[in-house]
Amino acid sequence: MERLLGDWETYLHVRGAMPDLVQCAILHEQFEAIHPFLDGNGRIGRLLITLFLVERGRMPRPLLYLSDFIERHRQDYYDLLQRVRTHGDWNAWLHYFLSGVEETARDAATRAQQLIAIREQLLQETNGTHRLVDRLLGNPYIRIPVVAAIEEISIPTATKLVRELERKGLLRETTGRNWGKTYVAERVLEAISRRSQDLATQGTYRSHT
Repeated sequence: MERLLGDWETYLHVRGAMPDLVQCAILHEQFEAIHPFLDGNGRIGRLLITLFLVERGRMPRPLLYLSDFIERHRQDYYDLLQRVRTHGDWNAWLHYFLSGVEETARDAATRAQQLIAIREQLLQETNGTHRLVDRLLGNPYIRIPVVAAIEEISIPTATKLVRELERKGLLRETTGRNWGKTYVAERVLEAISRRSQDLATQGTYRSHT
């Protein structure tokens, strides 16, 4: 296994021999085939995809995660990895991988556009509280002490602000408690957590297994 990982690492540092996405697909398959750990190989393998593309300058930040695509086509994922090992069927695996990258990238772009539109709406409806809005875009769940810290206001003033946003339907209380309440910006949560139904049903990938 150490020799195989050594060969894998050597190939990782090869540049210019082929398109980065093709090399990434091969690296992922080989990592899963070596299976160096007792547990977590799949998670690490998917994480390596993102890290590889960032390192190659294909993404400025780790924005592309194939986990959703793989989950939706889980059986094909396992079958095609196995076919590389048993039949040398690289073409089918590359088709699967590149289709996953395309669908995931399209989905990420759609969500980004939605979040930009939501940000503009929230800024208008919150009278331009930039710091609070940007915090909600990063994490749609928030508590009053956090609002106070972000906006540099007192707890009573933050409570008043949150209640006003709740009245407008921009925040919803999630705990049902009288203390330690947590609020969620549902528009943001929907945009960042939804599964892209159009891509899931009309994506570029079609199973050939």
